[in-house]
Amino acid sequence: MSVLIVDSPASAGHNVPPDNPEHPGRYAAVREALKTLTGPQWIESRSATRAELERFHTADHVERVLVACASAQAGEWQGLDWDTHVQQSSAAAGLHAAGGALEAVDQVMAGPVRRAFCLARPPGHHAEPNRVMGFCLFNSVAIAAEHALQAHGLARAAIIDIDVHHGNGSQCLAENNENVFFASLHQAPLYPGTGREGETGLNGNVLNLTFADNASAAHWRQRFEAEVMPALARFAPDIVLVSAGFDAHEADPLGGLNLTETDYRWVAGQIRTCADKFAESRLVSVLEGGYDCPALGRAAAAFVSGLSGAP
Repeated sequence: MSVLIVDSPASAGHNVPPDNPEHPGRYAAVREALKTLTGPQWIESRSATRAELERFHTADHVERVLVACASAQAGEWQGLDWDTHVQQSSAAAGLHAAGGALEAVDQVMAGPVRRAFCLARPPGHHAEPNRVMGFCLFNSVAIAAEHALQAHGLARAAIIDIDVHHGNGSQCLAENNENVFFASLHQAPLYPGTGREGETGLNGNVLNLTFADNASAAHWRQRFEAEVMPALARFAPDIVLVSAGFDAHEADPLGGLNLTETDYRWVAGQIRTCADKFAESRLVSVLEGGYDCPALGRAAAAFVSGLSGAP
């Protein structure tokens, strides 16, 4: 089955201070790698509206981010926290990152495409309802989950976060909505310091699996298969969303795990199988982290190939 890539060219305009690892080169590296694949269809993202953002974020949060972008002087940054900075062009990048995820949900709901990958930055899974955090302005995957439930009338949405860092912002959604299941596989201890092993959330719909520094890919796979897959089966989602971070790759400078391209292709296949069984194949994945550009590109291409079922 073909994969739809929802491309957000505005991502290239979100410039960051020197030495910030979440830079435009990440978008370019993934785009170049995905362009080598022959199967995917490509479309461009749209901009999210304030009303769509406010399905997850507070109105104050949305206003604060957009005002900070608008007030930035040319060539300068507005710091929203110690590692999250914006320029005027960052507004379009953030709005199109969220809008791309919304467009992907619309596309997989309408068909015939059923699997999508959103190529956009900045990432989103650390952004909480009223807080930017960890390079993230708007939480695209949480906004997309609410869109699937509210705009399309689905009953249950699952979010699987494979980034090396815990998706604290996305867990906020599950804490407040029993119709969202959230699973995260992340290194601990590591930024942001949330996502305790064994934590199940207020509604019993949270699964946090933690991995020590230098944990093996085999151990990561074993826990995904033994714990995430049964939990997904019990929840039986109507749509599966993926926070597709690739910083658990063995080459990534911000993580300490040991996944390779083979593992990302494998996990895409596992998630695809779940979506096929429970969600009429509806699957939307959103780019999150990954900070070694060559490894990031290879891992993303392997993941998208795994979504398609290509050998």
